[in-house]
Amino acid sequence: MSEAEDKALARKGRIAGLVIAVTMTLWVLLQWVAPAIGLPGRYALLFDFAALAALFWAMVVIYQMWQARAASRENQR
Repeated sequence: MSEAEDKALARKGRIAGLVIAVTMTLWVLLQWVAPAIGLPGRYALLFDFAALAALFWAMVVIYQMWQARAASRENQR
């Protein structure tokens, strides 16, 4: 794997990690704040689906990184 490809995969990994961390932080915060300010339950469900979408996106990116590294190992053999 070239240095440029390594840097690109590292950047993707940092972005995926950041998305996971921010998503979970916001989700926990919203679960605590929403009832305190009187938001209906349907908004909590909306927050849940948004968090699931962000986490699904991060899993897809991580899977792509895994496949890229596996392909790189195969090319080195």
